[in-house]
Amino acid sequence: MLNIENKVVIITGSSSGIGEATAKLLAKNGARVVLGARRTDRLEAIAKDIRADGGTAEYQALDVTQRSQLKSIVQFAQSKFDRVDVLINNAGVMPLSALDQLKVEEWDQMIDVNIKGVLYGIAAVLPVMKSQKAGQIINLSSIGGHAVSPTAAVYCATKFAVRAISEGLRQEVGGDIRVTVISPGVTESELADSISDETAKKGMQEFRRIAIPAAAIARSILFAIEQPEDVDVSEIIVRPTASPY
Repeated sequence: MLNIENKVVIITGSSSGIGEATAKLLAKNGARVVLGARRTDRLEAIAKDIRADGGTAEYQALDVTQRSQLKSIVQFAQSKFDRVDVLINNAGVMPLSALDQLKVEEWDQMIDVNIKGVLYGIAAVLPVMKSQKAGQIINLSSIGGHAVSPTAAVYCATKFAVRAISEGLRQEVGGDIRVTVISPGVTESELADSISDETAKKGMQEFRRIAIPAAAIARSILFAIEQPEDVDVSEIIVRPTASPY
């Protein structure tokens, strides 16, 4: 039996893209998923689809820039299922632009969602997992967390930060709690929709011509979770075969 049956999994940013694909795949494999995102209408529809397919899903509105809401969704999962086995910090934004465009508000947004959102998730779930003496935290980084490209300096910085935070956490909690970083290459999602800079938007449209489906990333997440408890898949990079980056 795969090491996922009946596990309680919280997924942030689960109203579309990688989050949605992951929720559906994990539920299909026996996990009990708790969906969190700002678009509750989308969460409701996804939860309905999962239940219709025989899976177990709950959902709650979640803005990862609000620490109290991360604490609330962890408490919600505990109230429904008595425990939390996995947290997937998936929520992210990517409004790319050259630094000289001075889109400071967008820089702030990326830091708030991509870095603070991950930290708030860790802060909310870590005491629970330490009390359980078991758990897994999966953080979504990016190939942008391995190499920097023009218009992506701040975005890449946030994803480098996710890798650094994850490695520090892994070293600190070793033994009972597993820590995994998933670094997707270009993937079909709504992530690029937030790009307001026209030059960066055109560049991303060209880059995304070889995008792989979100389900490819979901499978890598499933793989990391289903390993035996004494096996921690620390990092996975998933790229399109045709990607030069």
